[in-house]
Amino acid sequence: MKRVFLIVLDSFGIGEEPDAAEYGDEGSNTIAAAAGSKYFDMPNMHKLGLFNIDGVTCRPKQEHPTGAFARMREISKGKDTTIGHWEIAGINSTKPLPTYPNGFPDDVIYEFEQKTGRKVICNKPYSGTDVIMDYGKEHAETGALIVYTSADSVFQIAANEAIVPIDELYRYCQIARDLLVGKHGVGRVIARPFVGTYPDFTRTTNRHDFSLLPPKITMLDQLSENKYDVIAVGKINDIFAGKGVGKFMRTKGNAEGIDRTIELTKQDFNGLCFINLVDFDMLYGHRNDVDGYAKALTYFDQKVPEIINGLRDDDLLMITADHGCDPSTPSTDHSREYIPWVIYGKNVKAGANLGTRPTFADIAATILDYFDVAPMTTGTSLLKEIIG
Repeated sequence: MKRVFLIVLDSFGIGEEPDAAEYGDEGSNTIAAAAGSKYFDMPNMHKLGLFNIDGVTCRPKQEHPTGAFARMREISKGKDTTIGHWEIAGINSTKPLPTYPNGFPDDVIYEFEQKTGRKVICNKPYSGTDVIMDYGKEHAETGALIVYTSADSVFQIAANEAIVPIDELYRYCQIARDLLVGKHGVGRVIARPFVGTYPDFTRTTNRHDFSLLPPKITMLDQLSENKYDVIAVGKINDIFAGKGVGKFMRTKGNAEGIDRTIELTKQDFNGLCFINLVDFDMLYGHRNDVDGYAKALTYFDQKVPEIINGLRDDDLLMITADHGCDPSTPSTDHSREYIPWVIYGKNVKAGANLGTRPTFADIAATILDYFDVAPMTTGTSLLKEIIG
């Protein structure tokens, strides 16, 4: 049996990409921002080689790193979760997904209202916490759905669980997902439930993403077709709309995602365990909470030894990200940044610096090569440079 544990630290960018200015992200550096907090402490990732990656200068380099490492550049057009994960899985998205800085067109909203039987309020870019404060009272009084977006390609629906039960909210999201195709094919429709009475509203952990189907074959498809296990933890199943996934576990935050990962290291399977840890992005990056981001990274680092202790002789652990979300900039949106790729295993060449890679898709090509599957995706395998 061979197992690969691929962990995405959602939004853990490591410095602006050369085209960052085109996205309004010049100067963004998520890792440096977090490292500026007194709560930042990542000795285990330091040992693996995180701070030896090209361009990472916020901590001293490890003299004898135990892992291999690289800096990954995004080739796709965009900086959102969906496109980032798709590229990790081998897809080059040559066109950005549609965004709506002025809200969704009237005809889209009208059709959504007709199919749900509920009016829409807001319909503009908004912070997820601010929008329920500003529109939660009207929602309670009228039953209208709070629809909003962001700089990302998302159609988000917020509703109080006491007014719109979870299953009903999910049904509305599926209506929106079926409606938003073609030129309005947003990356994700997201259920954003909350509870409470004005002015004390709180978002719950019953968020659910309804994603577009990936437009091309991914490494998940190829692994599944070749009878390998594909286990998705966190929102991975949602991001890929279930395509290529064999078993999935939704989680309610980083701690649960890490716990499920540790549990899976103790189970027999032959294939890929693909994990997303969303709190870095959702709770801290988008809310410009530098200390919260640093604390979350520190907690993850403290759990790294438990994950490593569960690895078997032929296992690979890969730790990466999908984009940036610098919590120290005025923006609360994702940032166009390089991402880390740190690889560990008993057969991995300690200290192998793989340099700066031209696409996240090298991860998919390398994983497929490890399982002796000829890639139908983009990217170049670095297996020979990684395995000793």
